[in-house]
Amino acid sequence: MANPALLNQKVVSPDEWLDARKQFLIQEKEFTRLRDQLSQKRRELPWVKVEKKYVFEGPDGKKTLADLFEDRSQLVVYHFMFGPEEGPCRACSFWADSFNSTGIHLNHRDVTLVAISRSPSDQLEAFKQRMGWSFRWFSSGDNDFNHDYHVSFTQEALKAKVEYNYREYETDSLDMPGVSVFYNDGEGNIYHTYSAYSRGIDILNTAYNYLDLVPKGRDEEGLDWSMAWLRFHDKYDQ
Repeated sequence: MANPALLNQKVVSPDEWLDARKQFLIQEKEFTRLRDQLSQKRRELPWVKVEKKYVFEGPDGKKTLADLFEDRSQLVVYHFMFGPEEGPCRACSFWADSFNSTGIHLNHRDVTLVAISRSPSDQLEAFKQRMGWSFRWFSSGDNDFNHDYHVSFTQEALKAKVEYNYREYETDSLDMPGVSVFYNDGEGNIYHTYSAYSRGIDILNTAYNYLDLVPKGRDEEGLDWSMAWLRFHDKYDQ
């Protein structure tokens, strides 16, 4: 369907378009430089040593946080919203659809990418098989990991505001999305180096980055909620 906002879009000659594009390129390059600076500052943030001994459940049995690194020094955890009460999240599945191919390349840069959810491992594996995913996915249902990293909340906590995205947040959801990063120094010490939530994980969504390039953008204005259009990838009509 045509977007009404596009009906009055200015149409110009190729030379005029090129001039406008070059002018916009100046802003894009400045944004790229600023993003590089921001990424460097992110890497320079202080770390927190992980003192708690977390044990996760996977298809191969119990794994410690150190085990999840798989002999690499850096670990990225995607906090996938999938609790036994509410089932798998469509939005998190949208993010996870790119994990298979991305993870292979990350492995060759000393990075392991995994997903962690509260649901039992057999439920995670069944859904993973349905979706055709192969990335490693672990259950934190028997530990405090999700709660400690502020992506899961008890029913009691939801009666008041919870801490999410570094502020007090009101929600009725037991789980929220996010990403956390850890470093293993090879001497038995693991450090939490970074976490991001909400719009902070937008950059990790490959499809959204493509949609931001096209004339209609994400085209989510006017929906009941921004991602109301989204389906599990095996549930679209075509």
